Amino acid sequence: MLKPQYKIISNFEFTSGEILPEIVMEYATQGIKRIDEKGNITNAILFLHGWSGDYTSINRLKDVIGPGKAVDTDKYFIISTTALGSPGSSSPSTTRLGVKFPKYSVKDMVNVQFRLLSEHLKVKKLKGVIGTSMGGFLTLNWATDYPNYMDFIIPIVTSYDTKGRNFAINSLMNLIIERDPDYQNGKYEFNPKNAVENASMLLYLFAFSPEYYKKEFETNEILYNNLVERGVEGQKKDANDIIWRNNALNSFNIKEDLYKIKVKTLIIGVKQDPLFPPETDTIPLHKEIKQSKLFLYDSSQGHLGINELIKAENVIKEFLSEIR
Repeated sequence: MLKPQYKIISNFEFTSGEILPEIVMEYATQGIKRIDEKGNITNAILFLHGWSGDYTSINRLKDVIGPGKAVDTDKYFIISTTALGSPGSSSPSTTRLGVKFPKYSVKDMVNVQFRLLSEHLKVKKLKGVIGTSMGGFLTLNWATDYPNYMDFIIPIVTSYDTKGRNFAINSLMNLIIERDPDYQNGKYEFNPKNAVENASMLLYLFAFSPEYYKKEFETNEILYNNLVERGVEGQKKDANDIIWRNNALNSFNIKEDLYKIKVKTLIIGVKQDPLFPPETDTIPLHKEIKQSKLFLYDSSQGHLGINELIKAENVIKEFLSEIR
């Protein structure tokens, strides 16, 4: 069971120029740590979670991360963080700053992780970075902004920008919240639960493939009840946290910077992913990163096909065997 730890990043400057005196970063570790003569960790891999996740999201990859598995924790020391803007780490809700919390970008999310690793965890260089969905955005940004800081990257079910339907989904989620009277321009005393419930149900419609919704739910009533349950679960999310995160993702576009990626790259996608279809996202990403390898697999779970990453086990093993 992962145990969360916390470090304070002092005087963090956002790309906007705003500075917060303290940023709390939540993280957990697993695996065997290897230390050089200067006390620096030499075998660290950074794992980065998706939109709704935190440091525990690495458990979704338990089939390929662990002792003797494709990402062998007997060989690597895995660091899993909770991203800036996601509760656990500093966010509009956890800092109680609300609308006064600085607007942040994917670049900011990466920069604060860099400071966590380099200043507090004694990681002068990573073996690699692995990220899913939103975490894939961060993974790519790590490789463009800190191209010499790791030996490899594995971006999973992701892309190099937010365009088209994904931009529209994020924008509509924000509009649902912002137009709710209880939102009060973000200065609410109580979280607008109906708004975040509706926004969460909207996102749930794109979690799986169309086939999954039709075949896995035997009746419309079962699907409806499942949809409502997801909405109720979504009430736990803070409205400003959602909006700030969606705005960060909507501004993400590093296509013009992908040429900076020089490290070994394994791109993994799900053929039935409705959020990042191979034809519009993972295949173009592969073409932009010249030295990259691409692996696609079938999963009716669609975007949540990351739950079946075991299908990529042999490819990941082979890829990592080439890393020195």
